[in-house]
Amino acid sequence: MSDAYIALADGRVVKGRGRAPGRARGELVFTTAYTGYEESLTDPSYEEQVLTFSYPLIGNYGVRRERFESSRVHPCAALARELTDDVAKWLTAEGVPAIDHLDTRDLVTTVREEGAMKCGIAVGPDATPEDARAELENCKGMSEHTDIGSQVTVSEARHYEGDGPTVALVDCGAKGSIVSSLRERGADVHVLPYDASESTVADIDPDVLFISNGPGDPANFSNAQSLVEAFVEADDVAVAGICLGQQIVARALGGDTEKMAFGHRGVNQPVRDLESGTVVMTTQNHGYTVADPGDLDVTQVNVNDDTAEGLANEELSVITRQYHPEANPGPNDSLEFFDDVLELGETAGKRHLVAD
Repeated sequence: MSDAYIALADGRVVKGRGRAPGRARGELVFTTAYTGYEESLTDPSYEEQVLTFSYPLIGNYGVRRERFESSRVHPCAALARELTDDVAKWLTAEGVPAIDHLDTRDLVTTVREEGAMKCGIAVGPDATPEDARAELENCKGMSEHTDIGSQVTVSEARHYEGDGPTVALVDCGAKGSIVSSLRERGADVHVLPYDASESTVADIDPDVLFISNGPGDPANFSNAQSLVEAFVEADDVAVAGICLGQQIVARALGGDTEKMAFGHRGVNQPVRDLESGTVVMTTQNHGYTVADPGDLDVTQVNVNDDTAEGLANEELSVITRQYHPEANPGPNDSLEFFDDVLELGETAGKRHLVAD
């Protein structure tokens, strides 16, 4: 155990118990999930953020690698009311500072009232409040991380063979369970770097261009947006997106996005389908949202704040979701999204065969 300090953008310095040493800075956010801490900590969408767990005890069922969403921890620091030794040892090994014995209710309330904010973290035997303030002074806003995609994408293309539709998955920080969900349905999946060229995608000849989730401001993913613009008019290619992917697709089709006050992060976000009226519970992790859908129709909305949760354009074969249909962690209410995407891809492929 050691000293630990959090310097907040509102001027306060909060003291806690150090569980993993180090210095860090990032955007302070919180998740309401009470399980799935392994999945949350390895979710690339938390890159450059300090993750606060609102549930008081984190680590009560250990640490299991088979639940990881990626190969490493992505938040630059983790905060909790209490962390078990298993989680503290894991974060120490990952080099990610961790603090507990905190009033996380107060931290969450602060973020809800004042919005996600910059913070600085200092943990260690010699850590001081001044160390935390120094980290805060050098902290960037999320939109200032202009090349954040390079921190979370695959270094080179990966191919997972399948007998179903061919999917070109542009990895802007994709969760592993998105790839698994597609593969379980027989898709032939090509995972591509976030800055893949148009010619690389064209060589794959995909039935579906799929833009993944990821961290940061969608305005900074100009290459992925260009790919959507290049392929969305093709009669033989469907376009899909999840989370950041929805935002990128909307921007490519004349829409716009905006930063939310504190975002949606957790496994209990209610979403209503506008056609059926059905409400499903969803897993979410995003700090930006679609403010203007452009040439897309809003098909689903968040029950709490009416933000766009689903977009579509039947004529252009486009379908997106703001939430995470693959869950991990969370409810499985919306897994059929992947079936819908592949069916859309099969339809596009058939049009391609007819055209040939």
